Amino acid sequence: MDTATLTRDELRELPDPVPLSTYLHTGNDKAAASPSEHHGIAGEGDLRAECAKHEAQAKSKKGWIKSRFESCFKRHYDLFLRNRANTEAIGRLIFDAWVLGFAYDGKRRVDFAVSVENIYVAADSGQNARTWRIAQEFSHAIDTGESDPGAAVTEPTVKRRDDLLGEWNSTPHWNLVYTSPDNGPQHRTGNLQRVQTIIDMDTAVTSPSVDPYVEVASHQNLVRFDYAGPIVGKHKGTVFTQARVELVMSKKNPEVNESALHIYDAQKRPERTFPSFVGKTVPGEKEPLHRVVDPHKIEDQRDRSIAECKKVWGDYSGTSLQCDEYPFASTREGSLKGDNRFSVRLIEGTDNGNGGKMIKATYGVNRVLDGDPFYVKITP
Repeated sequence: MDTATLTRDELRELPDPVPLSTYLHTGNDKAAASPSEHHGIAGEGDLRAECAKHEAQAKSKKGWIKSRFESCFKRHYDLFLRNRANTEAIGRLIFDAWVLGFAYDGKRRVDFAVSVENIYVAADSGQNARTWRIAQEFSHAIDTGESDPGAAVTEPTVKRRDDLLGEWNSTPHWNLVYTSPDNGPQHRTGNLQRVQTIIDMDTAVTSPSVDPYVEVASHQNLVRFDYAGPIVGKHKGTVFTQARVELVMSKKNPEVNESALHIYDAQKRPERTFPSFVGKTVPGEKEPLHRVVDPHKIEDQRDRSIAECKKVWGDYSGTSLQCDEYPFASTREGSLKGDNRFSVRLIEGTDNGNGGKMIKATYGVNRVLDGDPFYVKITP
């Protein structure tokens, strides 16, 4: 059980925890070594450093998700171990569990760098912490409802590591690779080869004398493989779907300051926008927008928005102005949704064009597919 649930009196029953290397009398605590000594996946050291700064999120079940391509889990375990009969305390085990995840824009692949580090033990008299074991086991499941026909995942050969503390102490790191079969481009026929996958890690502590500690799905990743084609830049790739995708615009950026101000007003001051009605709200800041890729739907929404601009400002042809719309024509929340929670405004055409490029870049960089959610943030 977690020591956070115990009283001070219960904790006093055991000696103070010491580094495992001290307990083993090796004098060589590799588990406490610098992460830079482990040469694994590219970018692993940088992600570890950032992850440590987001400890509150990193210790949660889903971990801290930096982006669509990087995620991390770092949890500090402090366990109070009891005997097999669960009648008395026999020890205390402290360790850090890490899982660093790397998805790829251009590959149907996700890598995990996994480790158990900084092991400390406290064993009651007569107990031998050398027999204690830590296990990490990975498994996956495909969400068929969110995947395309024929969805498949190739799992790593080794999915479980169950070792004595001393083995973890000397070799704390191990890696796993999940891939999805590449059947070539089929996006023109509507098959994006999406494979929505849930990848879980279970954690356990066991020994001949310990009442087993088992935590199912202590860490979970939601991963999507796809071969969506040119709508997202690189034709295939893998993403962590729980990552928050944000299009960020600044009102101080001269290239898009008019677009940014329009979106800011729609989100913060909708009473200043058209169409106008009492109680109007516009999504995108707290409510996500969802991408649309159908060119006919996009064009129809653009036409509807232009009609609204002409209704408010009249004929603006022959000027440098264009009708800017928010939410964008490439979203489900655009002007044809039917709830009038949109806004139109005449802005300079160059500004409007630059804003469109930023939207397209956000879709591409983050592999935003049809129906994927994203947010829009306006900075000063």
